[in-house]
Amino acid sequence: GWLDSGPVHWQSRWEALHGDLRVQQSDWLWPKRGDWMARLEEVLLEEVLLEDDRPALLAAHSLGCQLVAAWAAHSRHTARVQGALLVAPPDVEREDMPPNLLPWRPIVRQRLPFAATVVASRDDPFCAPERSAQMARDWGAERIDIGARGHINGESGLGDWPEGRSLLDSLRS
Repeated sequence: GWLDSGPVHWQSRWEALHGDLRVQQSDWLWPKRGDWMARLEEVLLEEVLLEDDRPALLAAHSLGCQLVAAWAAHSRHTARVQGALLVAPPDVEREDMPPNLLPWRPIVRQRLPFAATVVASRDDPFCAPERSAQMARDWGAERIDIGARGHINGESGLGDWPEGRSLLDSLRS
């Protein structure tokens, strides 16, 4: 997501615990949608798929959810993705979004060509529940409400978040 994830974020913990690969972006502060899409494509084609012929599972947080939707709408390589866990998608169309995120408008709303689960919180400061529900419907994703957990990040106190890992693993079928 925007600004990357710190050491207590579940994504960072999964990277350490499970050997997951994080897509490193060149600009975490002023992200450009096209640049992030190109980098995701590059990582999927060069680093992931050359090492392992199995389809990839994507675990995205915050702006990473918008990245997955935008990438899937344009890539010719979506068949290489088995599923995506989309956690805390932000509503980048809100009026109070920082100017850094304006290039991410409008939200890409095409149905995803792979299985997806949206995990949302009732008190996410960056997305109202009805907006995350609409994104899940547009993307053809199952939506799971995990209660009041903020932005489902390092400050949410999830630790290794085994429940989230189970949701990711359930997409492997």
